[in-house]
Amino acid sequence: MKYVNANLVLPEELLKEIQKYVHGELLYVPKLKELRKKWGEESGSRQQIRHRNNEIRHRFQSGESIEQLANCFYLSSCSIKKIVYVSK
Repeated sequence: MKYVNANLVLPEELLKEIQKYVHGELLYVPKLKELRKKWGEESGSRQQIRHRNNEIRHRFQSGESIEQLANCFYLSSCSIKKIVYVSK
């Protein structure tokens, strides 16, 4: 998040109205809900985890045990069970 000078981006009338409430301090203006991205969408983490979980499900259906998958993917047995037994 970078700092933007309100003098440069807001109309003078709006700036004066805001100064009635906050002056000389930092003010955070959140994004609109419809513009927010979900966790991991920008970095690609969400897609990587989805791919990993699909691979875990496939390998489990092919006969690998919960313990084998836990060791292979460095996850707890409980986490593997959640991935293979909870339907999408």
